[in-house]
Amino acid sequence: MHRIPAALAVLGLSALTLVACASAPSAQSCERQDTDSTVLDVVKTTGGFGAPTLVQSAPVYVPETTFTDRTVGDGPRITSGQQPVTFDIVISNGSSGEILVPSGSTPPAAVDSFRETYPGLSDMLMCATEGSRIVGAIPASDLGESITSQLGLTGKQSIVVTVDLTKVYLAAADGTPQYNDRRGMPAVVLAPNGQPGVVIPDSAAPTTLTVETLKKGSGAVISDSDTARVQYTGVDWDTRTVTNSTWDAGTSAGVGKGSNVAFASQLVGATVGSQLLIVEPASGGKGSATVYVVDILGIDPPSTPTR
Repeated sequence: MHRIPAALAVLGLSALTLVACASAPSAQSCERQDTDSTVLDVVKTTGGFGAPTLVQSAPVYVPETTFTDRTVGDGPRITSGQQPVTFDIVISNGSSGEILVPSGSTPPAAVDSFRETYPGLSDMLMCATEGSRIVGAIPASDLGESITSQLGLTGKQSIVVTVDLTKVYLAAADGTPQYNDRRGMPAVVLAPNGQPGVVIPDSAAPTTLTVETLKKGSGAVISDSDTARVQYTGVDWDTRTVTNSTWDAGTSAGVGKGSNVAFASQLVGATVGSQLLIVEPASGGKGSATVYVVDILGIDPPSTPTR
């Protein structure tokens, strides 16, 4: 049995370049349609949701990525390649039925972050809903060369996969815009994909910690014990330059108690779907203030060991 491929095991922990968001379906047009999946009739899936198993009764060969939803979840839908998701996956060799990757959970990662290594898997996930169990087959031609090599695939072989889509996060804050009349605060403009740009005023930065809710989400309230999944941008007030950005890095971040980010404590009490504007004053009166725009995408499930 092969080890879990490194590109899958660490997915979501490194900065991965995303495919342009314009290529992803919009929420209005995202309709889930199975492909011609009769070839998957020989694949049996068992196990409770989040712990799938699969058994093949015959070899599976496909010329292109093929999939079907064995269970359709009623949770949030994937409508953008930039949405982080978590899932439990099993992978077998379509020719032999040998289990190549045993059941195991992935950390949160954007759907499009698979495009380089598992492009066929990205296609399988698009427009699926949280709570779905997806069965599919992906030919070697729809896998990255490094993964094909790691899995030991040759020629026209395919892999068979079972995916339990356990969590679908927001792509960006989707809450109701709020009115703020505090003077001297930065302005925030949004790109079509939700990525913020920050306009710093000519006035001096606040000397105390300042927090404004730009969008009020309708989701769950972040507690002190939660790890919030966020996208954020940090901008130096004096130089007006971006100091750090998950958007630019191509990966979201989990922020909770003990996180090494200045705004971690400011998330407690906020709701999923909210966007916060936070100004962290210069430390000890030295240096420069930092402006953070934080989109709260969801709450990470409690950590569990990968099986």
